[in-house]
Amino acid sequence: MAQYDIPSVINHYNAYYGAAEELIGQSGEVELPDFEAITDTIDGGGILGEFEDPVTGHFESMEVTVPFAVLYKSQFDLINTTEPPMLTFRGSEQVINKSTGNTDYVPVRVIIKGKAKTNKLGKLSRGKKGEPEITMEVLYIKVEVDGETMVELDKLNFRFIVNGVDLMEKVRSQC
Repeated sequence: MAQYDIPSVINHYNAYYGAAEELIGQSGEVELPDFEAITDTIDGGGILGEFEDPVTGHFESMEVTVPFAVLYKSQFDLINTTEPPMLTFRGSEQVINKSTGNTDYVPVRVIIKGKAKTNKLGKLSRGKKGEPEITMEVLYIKVEVDGETMVELDKLNFRFIVNGVDLMEKVRSQC
């Protein structure tokens, strides 16, 4: 995406089970996780008052919620907590060229690996969607925009990468 592009909307996206091979039968919007840093309060001599200091690379529990239209096989593939599944969301972000007004598209990819926490079966209603959904605890997440890794967090392997820089590399080398 050029610096003069204005991101406007996700034009379309698909959800895949595994490494983007099997399309899953989800519907609606996927609620992606928040990165809420674990913090500690810093106060004492030399500091006016106190402040919350984020602990680099450490985040609170993270969840992703995936909705389905009806009870669907892929929903049940995701609840095996002994082999955490990987989900890949591929989207096309619509952008507007600031100088020309032309519309273009930029690829967006979100990869998540996690364990199922909640498997809502939804409801059975004649002629209507059942709206089941699954909520997963995120163990790994990677976000790419236009082919570049913006953020990658691997909680089990002690990696936290932001804009291509591994912020935990020095910490890993000292432990």
